[in-house]
Amino acid sequence: MNKNGPPPPYEPPPSAPPTYSQSVGGVPPASPYTPVQSFAGGPTIVTTVVPVGPHSTHMICPRCHSEIDTATKTEPGMIAYISGVVIALLGCWLGCCLIPCCIDECMDVHHSCPHCKAYLGRHQR
Repeated sequence: MNKNGPPPPYEPPPSAPPTYSQSVGGVPPASPYTPVQSFAGGPTIVTTVVPVGPHSTHMICPRCHSEIDTATKTEPGMIAYISGVVIALLGCWLGCCLIPCCIDECMDVHHSCPHCKAYLGRHQR
């Protein structure tokens, strides 16, 4: 390094580091709701995911936007069919293998809207 030589060229100071969202890639956070776009300049409707259970659920229908208690219908689930096959393999094949299809704990519950008949979900056992 020479004291009598010209000074080194001027370099501007480094810029600020990127923000967290810029460095991660700008992936939006996951959320429990999905906003629905409004087309006529009306209010934005936010739809929340309501978990359905073994009984009727109070919710707002995502299709007709009515406040409802869901209509439920039960059908034999996979547990009922597997239990029936196991019972039949154990030798009770003269109708005893159909007993699991009559037990509520072996049934799947299907939920629908009583107004517009939209299918809203299934609770599996």
